[in-house]
Amino acid sequence: MKNQYFAHETAVIDEGCKIGEGTKIWHFSHIMSGCIIGNGCNIGQNVVVSPDVVLGNNVKVQNNVSIYTGVICEDDVFLGPSMVFTNVVNPRSAVNRKNEYLKTYVKKGATIGANSTIVCGITLGEFCFIGAGAVVIRDVKPYALVVGNPAKHIGWMSEFGHRLSFNDKGIGVCPESKQEYLLKDDLLVKLE
Repeated sequence: MKNQYFAHETAVIDEGCKIGEGTKIWHFSHIMSGCIIGNGCNIGQNVVVSPDVVLGNNVKVQNNVSIYTGVICEDDVFLGPSMVFTNVVNPRSAVNRKNEYLKTYVKKGATIGANSTIVCGITLGEFCFIGAGAVVIRDVKPYALVVGNPAKHIGWMSEFGHRLSFNDKGIGVCPESKQEYLLKDDLLVKLE
């Protein structure tokens, strides 16, 4: 049976991984056994997808990203160039901690900017936006914009990736989609 995905001739695809239809895997990337990659994903150059990683549909992985065991990304996640995941909080070369890998959840539509570091064991909420170079050490709320080291919450983003401003009723409008959002009790809710 012919593959329903594209892999560049320099990519290494191990036995026992699942790769969805329409996915593209580029130069010098390594897809390890036991991982699951959804439909329509784009895996850039020099990417490693470790065993048991799960990537949903339409996940975009830019160049030079290592996605370690314990990472689960839902649909429509963007992983910026050279961003970093960890999977152990206290690594030591001489101490084997493979049975201590922590889960990191990246929810639907989240964006992780270039050169960011995501410390393991946290959840990045739906459509959150991690600024370039941020070091994220705790959970991030849905739609939150975080930047810095350690990352601090500085605003809110629309599903189209625009920073929102709010009126006196707590309503923000995405300038591109015109979708309205309500900010209440330090949570952002998309209005129907």
